[in-house]
Amino acid sequence: MQVEAHSANETVEVVDGVHLTQLAVGERTSVQHVHMEPGAVVPEHSHEHEQVGYITGGSGVFVVDGEEFPVSSGDSYHLVADEPHSLENTGDEPLDGIDVFAPPRANPDWQD
Repeated sequence: MQVEAHSANETVEVVDGVHLTQLAVGERTSVQHVHMEPGAVVPEHSHEHEQVGYITGGSGVFVVDGEEFPVSSGDSYHLVADEPHSLENTGDEPLDGIDVFAPPRANPDWQD
């Protein structure tokens, strides 16, 4: 078994106001924490990993293929592999969430 304390892992500010922390990494999945300040934007990107997530606080809007998908605390979501997407924190408080990637995203580009 592997236990990963959030505080034991490096948090990286990947773009202004967007902080990501790589957490547990297994053979088939990995877990990441996301923290976004109000107004922060994760620019459109895609990756080979299927991504599912859960918003633990705050609110925002995903944009996928020109369509807006509002999310808020308590919502979960699914993005297929290679699907271009962006996320903006549209609320007045930080947006926090958990992302799970399959296959694992053990060494994401943002760690470089």
